[in-house]
Amino acid sequence: MAARTKFMQHPIPGPHVFPPKPIIIRTKLVKTPNLNKPIIRFKSPQNRFINNHISAAALHNDLLTTQQGEPTAAIKLHLFAALQGINRGIFGVSSEKKSEIDNFVDLLESLNPTPHPTLSLQKIDGNWRLIYTTITILGSKRTKLGLRDFITLGDLFQSINSAQGKAVNTAKFSARGLSLLSGHLTIEASFKVASNSRVDITYNKSAITPDQLMNVFRKNYDLLLGIFNPEGWLEITYVDDSLRIGRDDKGNIFILERLLEAGDNP
Repeated sequence: MAARTKFMQHPIPGPHVFPPKPIIIRTKLVKTPNLNKPIIRFKSPQNRFINNHISAAALHNDLLTTQQGEPTAAIKLHLFAALQGINRGIFGVSSEKKSEIDNFVDLLESLNPTPHPTLSLQKIDGNWRLIYTTITILGSKRTKLGLRDFITLGDLFQSINSAQGKAVNTAKFSARGLSLLSGHLTIEASFKVASNSRVDITYNKSAITPDQLMNVFRKNYDLLLGIFNPEGWLEITYVDDSLRIGRDDKGNIFILERLLEAGDNP
């Protein structure tokens, strides 16, 4: 009997039977700020074009791995973008906006180039403009002060003379119903160093000029003064050549930009 030849097929490897499912890796490109770009001041119209959809944590990680440029410059750009259109926050902001601003403030404070500012008081000397505060004028306070329709709150300035231990805060106002009457509240205070980063502030005196504007505020002058009175202590948590951040004993945050232009003086 002739022998039979039996053909046997070797097992087909599994991957050839069921090809492995391809692994798709999706990457998301995030445009990080150019750290070599000059710092844009708060009033610059270019701020409105800044992409502000990067998280503070992601931005911080990117900055830590960046070897060129000023590390705080990108944070400032995003902070200034976040401050656009909120009128310094004095009439209130949403909780989301406040949280966003707080994140950028925390980042700047963690990178403070002047950790002991009261040992270098020349850093805080000069004229400053308030660009953000957590002090708010809301509800009945705003109504009593006429700050809804009748009176407009203008710029808020601060002039500091560290050699004399003096600070002058100026709040500008205009009254629409009085032939566009304009004037200002001036509060003079003195301060003394309490620690390497803190000063104690004492209220000295205040005045509103001209008299016509004083007449408008006379009935609620104590209310107005209570809002802008700086007495207490102030922790200087960040300061460089153009920006200063402080926190007071009432839990308020203040962000100010240095005035460099001659026409910007209060």
